[in-house]
Amino acid sequence: MKISIFGLGYVGCVSVGCLAKNGHEVIGVDVSEFKVELINSGKATIQEKDIDRIIAEGYAKGSISATTCAEEAVHNTDLSIICVGTPPSAHGHLNLSYIFKTAEQIGKAIKTKDEFHTVVIRSTVMPGTNIRYGEIVEQFSGKKRGHHFSVVSNPEFLREGSAVYDYYHPAITVVGGDSTVAIEKVASLYRCLDAPIEITDIKAAEIIKYINNSFHALKIAFANEVGNICKALKIDPFKVMDLFCKDTRLNISPAYLKPGFVYGGSCLPKDLKGLVTLGHDNYLDTPVLSMINSSNEQHRKKAVDMITETGKKNICMVGLSFKEGTDDLRFSPFVDLAETLIGKGCRLTIYDEYVCLSRLIGANKSYINERLPHLSEHLSNDLENAITENDVVVISHRNFDAKNYHHLLKEKTAIIDLVRIRDLEELPNYEGICW
Repeated sequence: MKISIFGLGYVGCVSVGCLAKNGHEVIGVDVSEFKVELINSGKATIQEKDIDRIIAEGYAKGSISATTCAEEAVHNTDLSIICVGTPPSAHGHLNLSYIFKTAEQIGKAIKTKDEFHTVVIRSTVMPGTNIRYGEIVEQFSGKKRGHHFSVVSNPEFLREGSAVYDYYHPAITVVGGDSTVAIEKVASLYRCLDAPIEITDIKAAEIIKYINNSFHALKIAFANEVGNICKALKIDPFKVMDLFCKDTRLNISPAYLKPGFVYGGSCLPKDLKGLVTLGHDNYLDTPVLSMINSSNEQHRKKAVDMITETGKKNICMVGLSFKEGTDDLRFSPFVDLAETLIGKGCRLTIYDEYVCLSRLIGANKSYINERLPHLSEHLSNDLENAITENDVVVISHRNFDAKNYHHLLKEKTAIIDLVRIRDLEELPNYEGICW
């Protein structure tokens, strides 16, 4: 394929070299004549392992060149990859002026081009950039997105110092777009790599790099706070974190990495508080660990606000126990939610097929007697009636069989989902807590 690369900085230079090595004909585009001259001399524009050799080899084969003329590059290629910088402001916003400048250039170029052109945004951008980019191209070209051109989001995950290795060994390749033809064209660039190609929507592709890097930052801060606590207690933090990483079922895994309601139970709150206390007792500030509970409480408040903002007092809650399929009410976040709603004057009806007051014993019975002493007044064993007699339905458990109750739920003021029941999402009165 004939490809133009806009921006000959870190990502652009690596892309020029690696795509040429994979058999493509590549034209680099940059406003810097110095960078263009380097590429046209067979030299890399950056210092990075292996890239000098790769650029030299590509140049020698005649598959690499560069220009300052965007129109020339676009007219002589099928696809343009945007790798220009998007520097951050002091407040965290991105300067997208370089990105949108390339949109103007490409728009002007395809105005006089007959063939369909695919644009690929590789730079790190905020969600919504892709759509705005297409609007600018339409403005300057007089042509229509989807008919004469398409804009695809394809974020890069290259690390300085190992960028060439990362290019050829990605964990995943993400491609987001709204044109099947353009998506397939971009995906074909990576089919030679031993990694899955995930096709997704545009905004998901735009935001994923922020999510990845924020999680990496969180992991580093978490590990450092653990290290500080371990050091104060004369424990080897490397041994501790090695043990931590050996659990690939829960710790290093997709477990818990799903949006939903707050954490609860007897273990997570207790052990988190214990670790924070260990740090405090050793005069250590642990802001990441300390703010976890605050974030959890903020999320709990959000659920309460969503329910009360409906303006209705008759509430049906489907699920009360800590987890579906059990009658364990101890430290259940849904018990806390029910207690708060009752305290706000809501007339609460609770359905949980596994909770039976006559069978509660021991600590479980003591806990609910303390938190919801009049639970018997709120429990119902008839889910259909509970839904019918209330205005708002709150879904707390995943085992709720939504399809059997669609005819009743669609008449309610609101359906508030804390666990994501996909069968409910088609209802016009549906709202997920964070989706």
